[in-house]
Amino acid sequence: MKILVTGGTVFASRYTAKYFSEKGNEVFVLNRGSRPQLPNVTHIKCDRHSLGDTLKPYYFDAVLDITAYNDTDIKALTESLGDFETYIMVSSSAVYPETLPQPFNENQQCGANSFWGDYGTNKIAAEKYLSEKVPDAYIIRPPYLYGEMNNLYREAFVFDCAERNRAFYIPKDGKMKLHFFDIEDMCRFMEILIDKKPPQRVFNVGNSESVDICGWVRLCYSVLGKTPSFKYVDKNVFQRNYFPFLDYEYTLDVTEQNKLLKETKPLSLGLAQSYEWYKSNRDKVRRKPLIEFIEENFE
Repeated sequence: MKILVTGGTVFASRYTAKYFSEKGNEVFVLNRGSRPQLPNVTHIKCDRHSLGDTLKPYYFDAVLDITAYNDTDIKALTESLGDFETYIMVSSSAVYPETLPQPFNENQQCGANSFWGDYGTNKIAAEKYLSEKVPDAYIIRPPYLYGEMNNLYREAFVFDCAERNRAFYIPKDGKMKLHFFDIEDMCRFMEILIDKKPPQRVFNVGNSESVDICGWVRLCYSVLGKTPSFKYVDKNVFQRNYFPFLDYEYTLDVTEQNKLLKETKPLSLGLAQSYEWYKSNRDKVRRKPLIEFIEENFE
């Protein structure tokens, strides 16, 4: 297939381009060329907002829009495309208001989420524009993505703590649940959508089960053959100063996804793969001063 991937330089979009290229497809990546490009892809060097007729001569079997954050992003790309078969947009679970009953399902009304702010409402606007412009497009709503090439300081932070044999400072009682999805599983699901073309157009995606934060940290430490010692933080301290996730628990109903994607990668395996990548790519992760904050304020 001829596949267009928006981005292609960091984490989700870069992994997606690599995944489909290694499957033998002809992959085109659309980005400004400000970072090194993957081998074995065709680089279309352009800002998505300045495309003009650049894409008009191309036919794509699939457009995988990993980097659309608002309706302007969708408008710029869809108006510049020539012929294509399948369009898939990666949206977010941030489109669900925190006030809705959980687990969130695809039939619930989207709306503002006070934890995610403009990020969520911009994704809603992008979904709405795409659904009107390309009615048969697919929209997927992942929770926290993780895995190989993750440049966000999430599991990498816990790996750093484990490598240094640090006690781990856990928010409150450690029972807040998080929902994850491995980046390879997301690519596998997009591959299924391209191949099967199911009638449903919007899918929650994610692991079949969520995990509490203590369990997630234990899994990260176990990758290094270690067991964390927890110190619980019940002070009125902004959680993101010492922990890589918002103080916000949510879960997704992924029943519809599971009808198509029969198995998802165990979190333990995905984290092990993430650590293997991290060991050789530490410079590619956007570090935050979480350990420094802990040392200055808790120790």
